[in-house]
Amino acid sequence: MALTDDAIEKIKAMLLAGELRPGDRLPPEKDLAEKLGLSRSSMREAVKALELIRVLDVRRGDGTYVTTLDPQLLNEALGFIVELHQAQGVVELLEVRRILEPAAAAMAAQKIGQEGLDNLRASMAGVTEETSVEELVQHDMEFHSIIAAHSGNTYLAGLLEALSSRTLRARIWRGLTQEKAVARTLSEHEAIAAALERGDVELVRALVTVHVSGVEGWLRETMLKSTAAEYAPAELAGINP
Repeated sequence: MALTDDAIEKIKAMLLAGELRPGDRLPPEKDLAEKLGLSRSSMREAVKALELIRVLDVRRGDGTYVTTLDPQLLNEALGFIVELHQAQGVVELLEVRRILEPAAAAMAAQKIGQEGLDNLRASMAGVTEETSVEELVQHDMEFHSIIAAHSGNTYLAGLLEALSSRTLRARIWRGLTQEKAVARTLSEHEAIAAALERGDVELVRALVTVHVSGVEGWLRETMLKSTAAEYAPAELAGINP
């Protein structure tokens, strides 16, 4: 494994130095292995590993290319990793959301503009307390995605999208089991949208913190009340969201 790690590091160094850029085709395996002083087998394993995390794109019969290295593309690897976590992992993912999402929303409050605000309001149209929990959670994801996208930071927006999708099951489970969860979500969305419209950065930050903390707090409480055997990890782990 050490030889493969060495190969990965050398390819990474080429990317960082600008010798390889997004969309570039890698030299033939034999030539690249010789240039980097590596065996062809370690080079082959390194390419497989970098393909898995979407850094490289192996096109059969054509060659190996550097991907666009777009943040959202690279965050797919994170999505794969967090899918492996069970209930406790979802709590930790929600902790990360609670840290990052208020910051992204505060940034969006300064940059969102009228078109972004109109899109946010359009996403809220027609969503009521009679809306099904599944549809509400889809709306919730769209609502947060629009805000994150207007943070002006594509890496942060991509990371939050990956985290958000992996906590989907927990949010649905909360909507089905917690009294007035739907009404509370809609009320909190309205307050966040209104604060964004006013450009109140600190209020937006506070409201989003409370909003994300609601799911996290519910999940912690549920876990405390349940034994590991009784707990429903499939619903809460975000697996197959």
